This record gives sequence, structure tokens and C-alpha cells, in this order.
Amino acid sequence: MTPVDATGRESEQEPLVSVVIPMLNEELHIERCLSSLTRQDYPAGRLEIFVVDGLSSDRSREIVSRFARGTPPVTLLDNPARVTPNALNTGILHSKGGVVVILGSHSYVEPDFVRRNVEALAQTGADCVGGRIETISDSATGRVISLAMSSPFGVGGARFRTSDKPGYVDTVAFGAYRREVFDRIGLFDEELVKNQDDEFNFRLTRSGGRIYLDPSIRSSYWSRTTLRSLWKQYYQYGRWKTRIFKKHGRLPSGRHIAPALALTVFAASVLAGLVHRDAAWLPLSLLAAYLAVSLAVTLKAVTRNGAACFMLPLAFATLHLSYALGFIRGLPVIAKAA
Repeated sequence: MTPVDATGRESEQEPLVSVVIPMLNEELHIERCLSSLTRQDYPAGRLEIFVVDGLSSDRSREIVSRFARGTPPVTLLDNPARVTPNALNTGILHSKGGVVVILGSHSYVEPDFVRRNVEALAQTGADCVGGRIETISDSATGRVISLAMSSPFGVGGARFRTSDKPGYVDTVAFGAYRREVFDRIGLFDEELVKNQDDEFNFRLTRSGGRIYLDPSIRSSYWSRTTLRSLWKQYYQYGRWKTRIFKKHGRLPSGRHIAPALALTVFAASVLAGLVHRDAAWLPLSLLAAYLAVSLAVTLKAVTRNGAACFMLPLAFATLHLSYALGFIRGLPVIAKAA
């Protein structure tokens, strides 16, 4: 794959890039998502866009139809199954590009997004590349959630959310894949309603493939706007993560089990404190340590982002507890497979 001319001039050397976007009731975000793709500095004639819709009941389809005759062309496809992996696979099977980019309808990208992905693939020789995503919101609670999701304390070692250092990683968000990757390891697992991208990237790295993080590849993602919706999102992430363990016999990274392990240790310390009075200090010390770290991160955020960040401990607790309980709820799936 030959690098793209930095001036954006069209040439036969530039690969056709297919962008696949799953969508379901995204009238608030899909227009900005597609508009950001129409403003790319990559040649429009070398770009095709597929929006795969789960039969939306709002104005999403109407909005997408406005882009159908534009440049680059936007094709609207149906996804009767109404779940993400089916949408991804439908888009991939309809696409023709040598590079396939997976993008969320809840996001938008910078004007050099496609070009930098193609260049990174050419320069690194990786099978997949991606950049750091910035989590954003236009509401007060949503901005606090965005900060929590961009913090190492909030999301652990997810480098595509927290790191500005390029290098090889275990996964990225909104990855750009060489088409031969799908020929080699197959498509997304349609049994995984959630975490299908994590499982796919795990399958890729286990097969010897390489994933590269290039922070100059920039995209933005709209966060949840309430703690309740954040809880629901991360509970499902935790619950479906166990399906990856069931399929592969291990998880992509130890960080995926950390919240559930921490909660289990805390619950055991509470039980020990109830049984033995001499151990009553243990759960209190663990809770105090957690709160101390949470408050330290919060105070640092307040100095940079204002007093609204005092809600950060609630956002951190929501992320950690919902994911942990979801993971524990999913453990019977592993037990049944044993």
C-alpha cells in the first residue's frame, strides 16, 4: 500500500477506502458524522460510505438520504437484525475498498482522518490502525462523564482513550483494516451483541496480526448524558466481555477483569469484617483507599476544568461498579461452557 500524497491529490496509488457506519435512531448525530466524512482531504473519488441502519424509527434515514447523491457517495443499507455486528458485516460484504474503516454514528472525525489512517497503514505495515478518540458532550453531566471516560483511573489501560504515545496496542476504536484481514480471520462475531470489536481485534492479534495506535488520527465520540445511561452501557460491556472468555478461554487483557476482581475482594473483606471483628478495618481501609484516589483525580480535574468536576467520583463509581456487576452477571456463561 503506497502512502497518500500529503497534498490530497488523487492518483491511482491511493487505495479505495470503505467506511462502514452502523446506525440505529441517531438523528441527533448522524448528520455531523457524515458531514465530517464529506470534508476529508482524501480524494472523494477514492472513498465510499455505507450506513447500515437497524430500521430506525426517527429521522435518521431521512438525514442519510440527503447524502446519497453527494460526493463521496453514501449508501444506505438495512440491518433487520438491529444489532451492531450484523450491521458491520453487511457493510463489509457490500464494500469494495482495500481499506475498511469502522466508524460509529455517535462520532465525527477530523478532515485528515482517512488520509492519516491510510498513511499509518502504509508506514507501519500493521493490519489495523486507529487513533485516540476524544469523548465529548454538550451537557454538564455528559462533560463529567467524558472526563471520566478519558481518565486512566476511569477506564484503565485503554490507550485509545488515554494515551498520546504511538505504538502497537491490543485494540483501537474506529479501526482501519486492510481488507485481507477479513479474508484471513473472518468477519465480526454476530453472537456478540456488545464487545464485538474487542473480540475481533483479539482474534486478529492472536493470529499474529498487529494493531497500531497513531494519536494523530483524531475522532470525537459523544458520551452518554446521564449516569443512568452510563450505568446501562458499562453493565452491558462487562456482561458481554465474559462471552469473549467463553469463546477464547481468556480475555484480551487483564484490565478487563480488574473491576470485578476488586469488587469481589471488597465484598470478601466486608464478609470477613462481619465474621471477625478484628478484620472490621479491612473493608473501611479498602474503601478509603479507593475514595482517596478518586478524590485526588477529581481535584486535579477541578483545577483544569472547573467546579462541575466534583461529580467525577460518581462517574468513576458508576463506570467501575456497573462494569464489575455486569461481568459477574455474565460469569454463568463461562460456567455453562466448562
